[in-house]
Amino acid sequence: MTATDLASRLARIDIDDGGLPPPTPEMEQERRVAVFDLLEDNSFRLPGRDGHEVPIGPYALLLATREGRLVFDIATDPGVKIAEFHLSLGPFRQTVKDYFQICASYYDAVKKLPPAQIEAIDMARRGIHNEGARTLQDRLDGKAVIDIDTARRLFTLICALVPGK
Repeated sequence: MTATDLASRLARIDIDDGGLPPPTPEMEQERRVAVFDLLEDNSFRLPGRDGHEVPIGPYALLLATREGRLVFDIATDPGVKIAEFHLSLGPFRQTVKDYFQICASYYDAVKKLPPAQIEAIDMARRGIHNEGARTLQDRLDGKAVIDIDTARRLFTLICALVPGK
């Protein structure tokens, strides 16, 4: 890994889910896997704005919801806050709802359907997940630069924070 790769990444991820109902065991497992995978391999860069340089990473991310908005609170890994941006949850709500519905179908299918039907449901699940990841990339345009794999894992974590599942 180059020095640029080490600087353009998330080194710590925290989720503030206070006030939300506890996640299901399946969602808790997905969250743990997403955080583990993100810390192992991610691409996260803050672009310079208004002629100001952004401190180089690696970065620490706190994901939260406040006043109905998704919050990305970014600090350098030693803990110096460098950015915070808020995204409307509206563009994510339908995709998250669809994702939870297809996940429920997938978990049920694994218990009783043949492999071909499970695979079809899993393909649909991945498609919805990719849609959520692309929405996240679009919403972060100009705020943070992330690759599709990072967006997919972050979308999994966003699902844990979006109310009204």
